[in-house]
Amino acid sequence: MSELVLPGVYAPQDDTALLAEALGDEPLRPGTEVLDVGTGSGALALAAARRGAEVTAVDVSRRAVWSARLNAWVRRLPVHARRGNLFGPVRGRTFDLILANPPYVPAPGARHAPRGRARAWDAGHDGREVLDRICQEAPGLLRPGGVLLIVHSALSGPDRTLDLLRGAGLKACVVRRRWIAFGPVLRARREWLRERGLLASDDEKEELVVIRAERPL
Repeated sequence: MSELVLPGVYAPQDDTALLAEALGDEPLRPGTEVLDVGTGSGALALAAARRGAEVTAVDVSRRAVWSARLNAWVRRLPVHARRGNLFGPVRGRTFDLILANPPYVPAPGARHAPRGRARAWDAGHDGREVLDRICQEAPGLLRPGGVLLIVHSALSGPDRTLDLLRGAGLKACVVRRRWIAFGPVLRARREWLRERGLLASDDEKEELVVIRAERPL
């Protein structure tokens, strides 16, 4: 059964699938506390809940929260979906595993906050408006031995993500890579990305990466 996705909610894509693969490698135990930040329709939250995890899902979009709640209700899975900006709804809590599929697409003329569906992908001029916040704030929400799994495009600087997470004391590495064809957003921005030197003239694909960061015991 596929997830219900209300209009305006980010539907699961290749990045969701890649992050789900990395999630499958994690040895979740019943009762493991998981945070899925930027949950969208709740696909990753549901995957963790099916394995017995206690899952909190957060999204800034009301419709995304409604989608995640409805999908969890239909499947009778224990997912607690809350609306808020990144980690705001879970301040003071810690988790064994944090999943993050944030906005990461560089956006031209990004002087104003994105609106509507664009909130699911637009992330400032360098694509790191949300990524940097996650790298700065997520380490403080991990328990000893806790893991952060984050997916984003190679266009938005995986090396910076690794540097920030390692600088916060986490052990971080790339655990998944996949090349995918440009979707509608990147096709529309292809020339701008080439002008910025982020794409070669013959590039028709982007690389996705999943970074795994673990807080030492």
